[in-house]
Formats: sequence, C-alpha cells, structure tokens
Amino acid sequence: MLVTLRDIPADAEIISHQLLLRGGYIKRVTAGVYAYMPLMWKVIQKITNIVREELNNAGCLETLLPQLHPSDLWKESGRWEGYTAGEGIMFHLKDRQGRELGLGPTHEEVITKIIGEVLNSYKQLPVNLYQIQTKFRDEIRPRFGLMRGREFIMKDAYSFHKNKACLVQSYEKMNDAYEKIFKRCGLHTVKVDADSGAIGGAASQEFMVTANSGEDLILISEDGTYSANQEKAISIPEKAVPLKNGTPTTKETKEQCSIETLCVNNNLHASQIIKVVLFLSILEGGEEIPILVSTRGDQEINEVKLINEISKEKKKAVLNISQITSDKLISQGLNCIPFGYIGPDLSDSFLNNASTWERKFTRFTDHTAANLNHFVCGANKIDLHHFYFNWELLGKLKHKTVDIRKARAGEHSISKSKSNLIEKRGIEVGHIFQLGRKYSEALDSKFTNESGLKEAFWMGCYGIGISRLAQAAIEQSNDKNGIIWPLSIAPFEVVIIIANLKDNFQKDLGEKLYSYLKNKNIDVLLDDREERAGVKFKDADLIGIPIRITVGRNASEDKVELKKRSDIEALVLSSEEVLKRTFEEVSSQKQVLSN
Repeated sequence: MLVTLRDIPADAEIISHQLLLRGGYIKRVTAGVYAYMPLMWKVIQKITNIVREELNNAGCLETLLPQLHPSDLWKESGRWEGYTAGEGIMFHLKDRQGRELGLGPTHEEVITKIIGEVLNSYKQLPVNLYQIQTKFRDEIRPRFGLMRGREFIMKDAYSFHKNKACLVQSYEKMNDAYEKIFKRCGLHTVKVDADSGAIGGAASQEFMVTANSGEDLILISEDGTYSANQEKAISIPEKAVPLKNGTPTTKETKEQCSIETLCVNNNLHASQIIKVVLFLSILEGGEEIPILVSTRGDQEINEVKLINEISKEKKKAVLNISQITSDKLISQGLNCIPFGYIGPDLSDSFLNNASTWERKFTRFTDHTAANLNHFVCGANKIDLHHFYFNWELLGKLKHKTVDIRKARAGEHSISKSKSNLIEKRGIEVGHIFQLGRKYSEALDSKFTNESGLKEAFWMGCYGIGISRLAQAAIEQSNDKNGIIWPLSIAPFEVVIIIANLKDNFQKDLGEKLYSYLKNKNIDVLLDDREERAGVKFKDADLIGIPIRITVGRNASEDKVELKKRSDIEALVLSSEEVLKRTFEEVSSQKQVLSN
C-alpha cells in the first residue's frame, strides 16, 4: 500500500512534516493526533528494536505500565494541580464513580509506588525498568507533525538505587546506551546540559538533533567542550561599560521609560543601567507571589532559571509565571506603581492594596547587576531616575543574588578554554535525569538499607521520543526530492523497480532479484505497480529507501541499474554484480552503525 502526494500539505510547516505526509507515512486524524501508516510503522518498529536491544544489553527490564493514573498518586507527589490546572498538559477525566484519573504523560508516580511495594531491601538494588508505549499530552498548540503531538510513542525508563553513587553509575550507563542507540539509528546528536523542568531532579542532559527547525535553542562552545540548552546555559557576560564617576543625584527623565530612550537622551550604555522587571508567580496551592527582578540593562531574563530560583526559595512548585503589566496592576488596584521608573528598592508598601497577592516582593538580582559599582536606576517616581548610585545608597535590600540571565552566542563559555559560544537550534530526542529522592520521599517509597533503617530510594529517569526520533531523522537527512533514511531505520533497505511490467524479461529478472535478496534477509520492496517508470522513480526518492535497483530495457542482457538514494548517478551492472554490491553495502552499513 503506497499512496503519495505531489503537493505540499497546507498545514505542514517544516520539511520533515511535509515529507511524512507526502510519502504516505502518517495521516492526520485531528490536531496533534496521527495514524501511523504501514511504512511509518515499519520505521517505528525498527527504532523500537534498536532501543530494546541496547537497553536489554544495559541490564534494563522491560515492563508495561497503565496509561490511566489515579489522581491520588499525582497529588501525593504534588504534581496533579500543575499538570491539570490552567495550561497543564495532562488529559484528565472522571470515571463512573466520580474518581479523578489522568492519561499519563509520564510515569514517575506509578512506578515509584509500585517499586515501594515490591522491593524492600538494598540487596535487590539497583533495578532499571523501561517501557515503550503511547503517551498523551494536551498541548496548547500541537504542531510540526510528530514533533509536538498530543499522542506520541515514547520509551521511558526508571532506575532505583540504594545511594547517590549507585545512581550516578546507572546514569552513566544509560548515557552510553543512549549514544549507541542514536548512532545505530544513524542520527548525529549533541548532548547538552538541560533544565529538569516539571520532572525535577538534579543532573539532567538532553540529546539533540541539530536542525534549523528545532524548537530548542542550544549554545555550544566553538571547541566543543561545553554545550547546553539556553534554558540551562551559563556563560561569561561581556563586561559593563564603566560609568564615569559622578555625584549621586536624581534627575528628571521625562518620557524616558525604556532602556533605549534613557541611553539615547543621556549618552548611556545599557550595561550601565539596572533594569527592573516585575513578575507574578503562582505556586502550588494557588499562592500568588509578586517577584521583583533586577538585572543589567543589556541582559535578558531567563524565565526558566527564575522559576527554579523561586521554587528553591519557596520550597514549592511554580505552576505559572507571567510578567506583571500595567493592566494587571490596575486590576489589583496598584496603578500607583511607576512603570518604566521602577528601582531595585521599590517599596513593599506599593502592594498594600493588592487583593490576592502576598504583600511583599520576593527579590532576585542577577550577578551582572549586583556586580555594578555605580549605575543608573529608576527612582520609583514617574519621570525620575537615580544617576551614579550604588547598592549602599539603595539601603539594605533583602534580595538574593543569582544567575537568572540568558546566556548568548558570542559570549565566552565557562569551560577551561573559555571559547566563544555559537548558537544552534535543536530537536530533543532523548533526556536523562538524576531525580534523586524527590518522588520516593513524596510517595513514601522506601527500602531497608545496610544499617537496617528505612530510606527513600534514589531514582533516575530516562526518556526517548520514538516517534519524534523518526521525524527528526528526516529533518536531518533530506533533499529536494524527498527523504533520505539511514539504512538502519528505513522502512525497507532496498527497493526494486520494474520499469515495464508487460516486458517478461524485466518482470522475471525483477522477481528473481527480489527473491534472492529476501533469502539473504535483506528488507526489500518490489515496486510492481502498473505505473509509469517516472512515477515509480519519484515515489522511490520521496519515501527515501536507501538503495534502488531498476530493472529496465537492458534486462534481456541481464543488466540493471544500481543507485544509492544519496547519490546522483546510477551504475549499470550485471544482475550478479548488483546483488553482490547490494549485499555488501547493506552488511557494511549495518556493521558501521552497530559498532
């Protein structure tokens, strides 16, 4: 069954999504939900087999966990509200008895509860369980085909340990397994430091396929010694332009409420100014916390880093964060706050009229701002700024100095070499976490340690997006004619095209070649459709099978064409030579990818 499209589907924004639809690999059912057609299912199965083999070799045990999760487990871990309220990504429902259930986007709660009930001694550890199954996420804006869908196939694994050292050993073992998996799948990946996000935990790394369509921005040092997702990246910022010494004063700066206008009108550089931004953070339980952030005027705030700092400070999960706008202030009766002229020392008294917010700012100052000796900042009154001020003049502020700025390309990396950072876009295909004891403590999942005492398990978590990996491979390898699959995950390794089915020489020779390759355990497709040869060639290029054998007008002389999908020219050889070369090519590629 091969049904291809000539035109580019209107709703397909990136090349890999276009090619999957045009090649008949997937069929859209509704937004973010796709059917895997026969060709695609073969690709998925090949990726799954590679993943299964490598994880089994690493000592992991395969299992299958339920997709329906009782809300009680997620409430114990503290994640139910964050995953279901507001813009939460969990599909949730109630059964006939009114019990709340969720469709699992991830399985930390379920597996942690099970392990706590079946393992009770350090002698049974470590254990690493994995599954490959469909997951669900109620994406606000599903897009890019299988890249960001609401239903997708994923491999997730969870390891349990008696101590941190044991966890680190398994983490490194899984890292090695992941590198083998991606190599065998024919992918070029970059491993980057990453934020743990809603999963939580300590160490976290993502495996990225670099592609212009990637949703993630990654920063990589030119010498390759440092790489990180921008959400996590740390860099050495450029030094601030020194502010000339002057007498501390407060000046009128009428209609100069932006960094740009302040610089233009006062001959300043943005690095000499302290920029203040207000945020509203909603914590688990619905508590609304106003946040005041100070950073250097030439820097941007990294909201992921900010969320992590708020979570650490308040010891609660952050459900949502948004910048406070003038409209939001008016709704709270706080239109007295001087937007555009706010200083780091904005008084908490401005919050006295707030109806739901906490009455004090939680204050964070980025290192770039904290390190300024003299600066310009808002004076907390409309049309006024302080010039040549320092931190002492602002009084004793209760604020925490942290790294909450966005690292940027061109800045120096924090590696020993301090080489420059370059910017690339990436598609996440794998993510590994050291969870620590976050879930085991929350769910009271414990074992008896060597001293005979009860202790919470140390845990790791490891994910691979199976369906996303398949599309990422296309994003990394395609041309104007279609897909160029890596041989190891292609739906077929070889396609044989019979140019003219009415020619008995062609038909007989094509079927002979097909039978020979099948007997050699080569995954081969025989295109014996009653279509013009040109149509078959276009379809073969579109669906991207790595090796093409064409049986045409020279069949009576026992001559056929051999062409690699990635090559421009075809070779005309005897059928015997073509079979020999094809077998050698498939065998050598398999050997290279498996080593």
